[in-house]
Order: sequence, then structure tokens, then C-alpha cells
Amino acid sequence: MSSLASVAAYLQLPAISLIRIAVCLLLPLVVVVMVVGFLQRCGRRTKPKQKCQYVEPAPPNFDSENEIVIVGAGVLGASLASALSKDGRKVTVIERDLQEPNRIVGELLQPGGYAALQKLGLKEAVEGIDAHIVHGYVIHDNATKSMVALSYPLDDTGKVLTGRSFHHGRFIMGLRREAKKDGATLIEGAASSLLEDPHGHIVGVLYKDKASGTDKTIKAKLTFVADGCFSRFRKGLVDAEVSISSNFAGVVMRDCPQMKTGYAEIVLGTGGPLLVYQISHNDTRILVDMPKVPSDIKGYMLSVIEPQLPVPGVVLLGDAFNMRHPLTGGGMSVALNDVLLWRRMLGEVRDVGDHRAVLKCLEKFQWQRKGSHAFVVNVLAQTLYKLFSASDEYLFELRSACYKYFQMGGVAVSGPVGLLSVVTPRPHILVGHFYAVAIFGTYLIMKSKFPWQLHKGIFRALMVIWKACTVMFPLIGSELKNVFQF
Repeated sequence: MSSLASVAAYLQLPAISLIRIAVCLLLPLVVVVMVVGFLQRCGRRTKPKQKCQYVEPAPPNFDSENEIVIVGAGVLGASLASALSKDGRKVTVIERDLQEPNRIVGELLQPGGYAALQKLGLKEAVEGIDAHIVHGYVIHDNATKSMVALSYPLDDTGKVLTGRSFHHGRFIMGLRREAKKDGATLIEGAASSLLEDPHGHIVGVLYKDKASGTDKTIKAKLTFVADGCFSRFRKGLVDAEVSISSNFAGVVMRDCPQMKTGYAEIVLGTGGPLLVYQISHNDTRILVDMPKVPSDIKGYMLSVIEPQLPVPGVVLLGDAFNMRHPLTGGGMSVALNDVLLWRRMLGEVRDVGDHRAVLKCLEKFQWQRKGSHAFVVNVLAQTLYKLFSASDEYLFELRSACYKYFQMGGVAVSGPVGLLSVVTPRPHILVGHFYAVAIFGTYLIMKSKFPWQLHKGIFRALMVIWKACTVMFPLIGSELKNVFQF
């Protein structure tokens, strides 16, 4: 309601008039939200439908010193290893290459992710790596030659919350050092397959040791797979196909100051958006969106993966489990908040070899991450990309309305920035602001028409609302589909 009130004030219209318009246009949305809410409550109260019947696990026929094995020592794998090791778990991590990675992903950590990092006791991972403090975003609109600054929300003391940007490889090495310090064992080797016992339970991993070149096995009660967006194991654990919405090519500019110090920048041009942010005191990263690229250019594949757990004993996490467009820089924040959830849930499980208990944790994980951070980050990233890349005239109207919405300031900025920073990731706030933008867009259309063009304005306004629904509803459906699989 506060979003609509701010729009009404800006338009100099009675708030009640705008509310009536909103009720008429959004009545179908209200019905859908009520139905989804009912199904969501029912889903929480009913036992999850399982696609296969699990049998009680037989007593293990091996002596394992490992409770948990993690495939992948990236952001999620290394931080999860550190957190569980601090909790007294015996953790082993298998990573293909323990050298410092050189990648363009995982360089911007939002305030919500930074807060999760601190809660995990991993703040030292971003210290001493020349990390850059980020206070918010600046959006440049080339069409109007203007810009709008979006600062992150304030904390309890009135200070602006901050995120961090850095060289990805330096951050990963920091996380791995913390994992080792906390007692986790890191092995350099390429995981090739998951080990199954006669009952079909995953009991470990087969990998090729990099030092010796020989195949080795490591057994554990619970296996986490977090081997990234190019996961070797994804196809065997989930049924969904990877969907690529765009590709980013990245370059580093040396000694290239930004327009506004301490702010990441998004440039809206004729093509896809450009993302600019500093990763050290003299290095500035530029990510160029390339929807269609030659096959020889390594793109950052993005998708929403339908999560499933076809067999007990293994959990898919990180980019191997769930990805979104990197435009909003929310991936690491999702991963670290996922680690917080898993750490809390596994704290209630005495034996991680109890597959039924782990399956129950996975069900709770699906619901809790959607309500706390994953839903908002995933939907916001895909929605903003669709708007900012504007492939048709109605999406362009929404993009223009979005930019002018930000220019109003007040709640029209604080609400979206709270979502973007993963500080207040509430689904209803996301949906409310998205449709406030859509309604604002319809007003701008009607305002630009002469009285004799009213019929054209009404048609165009309805098409903008329809386009907004075609953007938002499939994304909401995709997120809810993931949950109802469990």
C-alpha cells in the first residue's frame, strides 16, 4: 500500500482513485496469490509425496572416518565445510583444482550475503584480499542521458548497509583457508561418480586423485554435491533441462574510476545491460550481456534447476542446484544463506546417515529458502534482466516505468533496494513493487495520449499489464514447482 501511496502522491491523484485502478487490474493476481497461499499452507501440513519408496538403510559395511563428503570447494562447498567442521562434523571436500580460480562469477557479495558470511564466522575470508566496499547501485539510462542512485537500506544505527566486491579467486582461497583451519580435509581430485550401496543409497564418491592419477573412493554417511554451474552430477540427480537466458563476457579495466565511488553500476543501452563494479582498488570489472554469442566464447550459463532428490544420501547445492541471472549479484548471498539453513537444520540431526531425517531437512530447506531469500533473489534477477534487456515495445514501456519509479525516491527506492541487497527478501514486497511499476507504467501511457487516442492508450496499457503477468507468473510458477516436488 505504501508503494501505491507514493505513486499517487507523485501523480497528484487521490490515493483512492489509484487504489480503485489497482484493484481492477490486479484482481486476477489476488486470486492467484490466495490460491498459491492456500496450496502453500497445505503443502506445509501434508507429508511430501515421494516418487519412490525408500527402505530403511542397512547397517554400513565399512568403517568411515567421514560423516560428510562435499564435492566442490567453491563458495558454497568451502563455507559449508567450514561451518559443519566448526559444529564438530568430520568433513572431507573433493575439489578438482585447489589453485586460485580465475573466473568472472561470484565477485559481488550483497549486504545480506555479507551478513550471512559474518554469522558463519567467515568474515576473515574477505579481509586482506583488497575487497571493495559497495554501498548500492547506480542505474544509467542512455536513452534519457540520466542516472539514478539506489543506496542499500540502513541498519539499526542509521548507517547504510554495505556489500563487498572482490576477485573471485581470492575470496575462494580465503574460504578454503578458513575451512582447513576449522578442521575440514581438502582433497585435490576430480569426482567422477557417486557410490551406491545395494539398497540404492549414496554412500560416497569415486574420484581421480590429482597427485597420483589413480582412482580412489571416499565413503561417508551424507554427500553434498556443489560442483558449480557446469555440474557433472546434475543430470543424474534432477530431470529438468538447463535453460540459458543470456551470456556475459567479462573484462577487467585497470585504473578506471567509476562514476560514483563505492557503487556498482548498471548501464541500460540499446542492447542488453552492462554491469560495472570494482573488484579491487585498481581493477574494475565490466560484464557485457551477449544473448547470442559464438560457440568459442565461454558464457556464464544461467538457469532455474528443478531440484529433486531421487536417491538418499546426496544433496545438490549451490549453482549445481539453483542458478539465476548474475545481473543482481545475488548468487553468493543465496549460497551463504543456504549454508546457514543447512547448518541450523543439521544441528538437529544426530546421525547424518539417517536418510529420513535428511530428507525431512531437505523438505524444510525448500520451503524456508523460498520464504527467506531464494524466491526473491531468483525472481528479481530474472525479472530485472527481462525488463532491462527489453526485447519488445511493452517490455520497454515497463523498463521506462521502472526507471521513473526509482526516480520518485522514498519507498519506491527503499523497497526494491531492500530486495536487491537481500536484506528484506520478502516475496510480497517483490510482487507489490513489480505491479506498482506496471500500474505506474499504465498511467504514463494514458497521460501521453490525447483524448481522441484514448482507445489506443487503453489497449497499450492492458498489453503492458499482460506483459507484466507473462514475465512474473512463469517465474513464480517455476519457483513454486520446485517446492511442490517435495
